Amino acid sequence: MVADSKGAFPLCDAQIGDSVRITQLCIEGAMRLRLLDLGFIPGAIIKVLQKSPLGDPMAFRVSQTTIALRKEESSQILVEKLGDE
Repeated sequence: MVADSKGAFPLCDAQIGDSVRITQLCIEGAMRLRLLDLGFIPGAIIKVLQKSPLGDPMAFRVSQTTIALRKEESSQILVEKLGDE
């Protein structure tokens, strides 16, 4: 997991069971709008539910909904880890 100077890292680097907060979406166009519509907005809390055997896609819980994203998309969502629950 590679964190920036503020501690943010790509969502694809989060581990199963982690709870993270979105800090920034670095994706543009139609995919950005789709992610925003699905609840991937800055400040949203995301729970990492599971990874496929090869690690792509990953399943996330966002506001009571389970959503699977490929690494291509999740690598462009920066998050910060929340304290252990």
